[in-house]
Amino acid sequence: MSKFTFPKWINYLRPALGVAAILVPAYVIFLLYYGGSPYNTDIGYAPQQPVPYSHEIHAGQLGMDCRYCHNTVDQTAHASIPPTQTCMNCHKMIRPDSDKLLPVRDSFATGMPIEWVRVHDLPDFVYFNHSAHVTRGISCVSCHGRVDKMEVVSQEKPLSMAWCLDCHRNPEKNLRPLDKVYDLSWAPEEGQEVVGARIKKLYNINPPTDCSTCHR
Repeated sequence: MSKFTFPKWINYLRPALGVAAILVPAYVIFLLYYGGSPYNTDIGYAPQQPVPYSHEIHAGQLGMDCRYCHNTVDQTAHASIPPTQTCMNCHKMIRPDSDKLLPVRDSFATGMPIEWVRVHDLPDFVYFNHSAHVTRGISCVSCHGRVDKMEVVSQEKPLSMAWCLDCHRNPEKNLRPLDKVYDLSWAPEEGQEVVGARIKKLYNINPPTDCSTCHR
């Protein structure tokens, strides 16, 4: 009866298999974490809207204040989506026959709201108050980017918990004078950290970092 023996090179596989048993699961976990990160899944999201509304034209070229359309942003937790009447305030006279505005005219005639697609959509378990931020010197730019340069609005920031906490712990890099919150093109003449530190001290801004701040 012959005796079967493994070749000597099998001995070199044992440490390799041990290393693989550690590295392969770690690599899979890394791929899942990195691939599922908001930096990869959310940034760049730009859904097609029912009306081709251009922030670049309205907020940029025409210089419309953000609060004309989002008129509750400095008063409540939510930045309201403008009703059709807000659009028609201008478009009854400006390009009233444009094909692009057909959904707006239909909405105005029927009373049915336009079904805009939310771009910046936080999970249901997260509480965010717009007014608490813009009334303390946080500009729209900090979270939404330069929307006045966007033909199609896309998500520019990850809006993850880590990203929010970084700002709460170091708000100086985002704070600006209250009269510049809606001036999307504003840039400090001094360094941002200098301006931010002065505003933080002036208004005694100390953002909380406990769980109940955002999870209620």
